[in-house]
Amino acid sequence: MTPTLVQLFQDAIPDLKILVVGDLMLDRYLWGNVGRISPEAPVPVVEVSRVESRPGGAANVALNLAAMGCKVALCGVVGDDEHGKTLLDLLKRDGFDIQGVKIIPGRPTTVKTRVIGNNQQMLRVDQEVRESLESTLADELKREVLDLMDLCDAVIFEDYDKGLINPGLIAAVVEAAQNLGIPTVVDPKYKNFMAYQGVTLFKPNLKELNEALGLRVSKTDHEGMVEAVKSLRKRMPHNNTLITLSEQGVLAVDEDLNYTHIPAHFRKITDVSGAGDTVVAILALCLASGMDLVDAASAANLAGGLVCEEVGVVTVQAERLFQEMLKLQSA
Repeated sequence: MTPTLVQLFQDAIPDLKILVVGDLMLDRYLWGNVGRISPEAPVPVVEVSRVESRPGGAANVALNLAAMGCKVALCGVVGDDEHGKTLLDLLKRDGFDIQGVKIIPGRPTTVKTRVIGNNQQMLRVDQEVRESLESTLADELKREVLDLMDLCDAVIFEDYDKGLINPGLIAAVVEAAQNLGIPTVVDPKYKNFMAYQGVTLFKPNLKELNEALGLRVSKTDHEGMVEAVKSLRKRMPHNNTLITLSEQGVLAVDEDLNYTHIPAHFRKITDVSGAGDTVVAILALCLASGMDLVDAASAANLAGGLVCEEVGVVTVQAERLFQEMLKLQSA
C-alpha cells in the first residue's frame, strides 16, 4: 500500500457519494447486567439499564461510509410503524439522503433486538418478513435507484434476503452503472446469489460460497477457493471476487483469477456483528476513490477487524483506520 494511495483515499473521500441499495433494519439493544439465574428456567436474568436504537443492515453500511467522511444516499423500505419512524428519524438525524426510502403500510420494519449482559451479547430476537415487494412498489423503487445513480460514484447492494432486492433490479442497476462507469459492489445472501452478473466486486463469505456451489472448501485452501471462484464466474460472470474468511482474513481474486490472501490482523475479538457491513462499505469507498483490488481489500480487512473489537454493531473510526493503514505500509 503506497503513500500516494493512502493520500488518495483521504483526499478523495469528501467528494464521493455512494448509493446503498438494500435491506434497512433497526438494531435495538437492551444493555444490562447479569447477577442471577432465573428461578423459572435455567437462563440468566438480565437487569436492563439502558435501551438503545441504531440504524442496521444496509443503514449500518451507510453509517460506516458516513463515518469515513463521504456522502451517502439510501434506497430501501421501512414499515408504517413505530420502528420505521424511529429508523427514519435516526437517518434524518445523521444527515442521510433518504429520498429513496419508501414507507410501506402493512409491511413491518425489520428489527433485530440484541440483549447484552455484562458486556456480552446473550440473545438476538428478530422481527421481519421476507416476502418480495409487490411488483408496483418494486418498479417504483427501481426507478428511484436509477435516478439517484446519476449523482453517485459507486453502488452497494446490501442483500439480507428480506425481499427488497430482485433480479430485475440488479440487472437494471448493473447496466446503468456500466454505462456510467461506476463500480458496483455486492454483499450477497442466498436468494439472489447467482443474479449479480456483471458486477465489479462480489463479496461472499466462504460459507455462502460453499453452499451456493455445493462445495466444502476449507478456509486454508486458497487454490480450492480460486477454483470455486472460477466455477462461480462461469455461472455468474463478474469482475472481481473477495471472499471473507473470518479469523483467516480475506482472499481477493482479480479478473484474471490471480489471488492475494490477506491475513487477519491480531485483534481481541469481542463481537463480529456488523463486520461484513464495514468490509463492503470500505471496499466500495476504496474502489470509488481509485484504489486497486488488493489495496482496497487490505483496507477493508483492517476495518473489519477494528469493529470486531467492540460490542454490538459499530462503525469504523476513520482516523484509527488511516493510522492502521499507515502502520501497515511502513511495516
